[in-house]
Amino acid sequence: MRRIILALGLIGLCTAAPAQDARLTSLDTGDDARGWEAVGRLDIDGKGFCTGALIAPDLVLTAAHCLFDRASGAVVDPARIVFQAGLRNGRALAYRDVRRAVAHPDYVYSGAVSAQATQYDLALLQLVQPIRSTSIIPFETASEIGEGAQVAVVSYAFDRPDAPSLQEVCDVVGVQSGVIVFTCNVDFGSSGAPIFQVSDGRARIVSVVSAKAEMDGNRVALGISLAAPLALLRDLIGGAGLLASPPGQVRVITPGQRVETGAKFVSRP
Repeated sequence: MRRIILALGLIGLCTAAPAQDARLTSLDTGDDARGWEAVGRLDIDGKGFCTGALIAPDLVLTAAHCLFDRASGAVVDPARIVFQAGLRNGRALAYRDVRRAVAHPDYVYSGAVSAQATQYDLALLQLVQPIRSTSIIPFETASEIGEGAQVAVVSYAFDRPDAPSLQEVCDVVGVQSGVIVFTCNVDFGSSGAPIFQVSDGRARIVSVVSAKAEMDGNRVALGISLAAPLALLRDLIGGAGLLASPPGQVRVITPGQRVETGAKFVSRP
């Protein structure tokens, strides 16, 4: 894989794309947003936001770093996170508080971008009440995606916080050590945004946005391979280990082995 320089840092509480990539399209009408209603904005403790997507009526998939206060590095109380499904023009189709959250056990928030952090930058949020609506259908997930595949991303961002935007076509340009490199157009607030592969008329989530970076002079997005990490999170959020923890706590365990990618990493802005 080509050399990656994370010169732009994590997309926290919060790109110049190749010619073949589609432009961002704002989904600010009901017709435009049809089929994407299960993507929503996660408002974090009144200080910023991320993007998330329903993968079950009560489960939202997002990035692990969204669960940490950007300034202090402290874990955000899940009770101070609100998921707004299908938010458009100041109104959501459904609002739900978060009951509990689980980050990948090997994810460690350090305030800096690294290959290891990106590799494990995944979290599941369990909502206080399921969202059951015929217009808000949770997305399926798919575990395999390879270099050369074309994907789509639906995200909110700091310059478009009131409605999601869709980029229908962007490319997978590299996969290494559980980190996927996309040419998708992302910015602050896009953290946790679902990246989709569309086939047979169905959109399945294959990754979530973790960071933005630079590769060969072009800006790119980084995401996580879902297979093993998502299976582990599903076990944790439904398993005895998490249930035994006090409500409203994030289960974070000490880091695993170091991942070497040859990339040069710098602090986020």
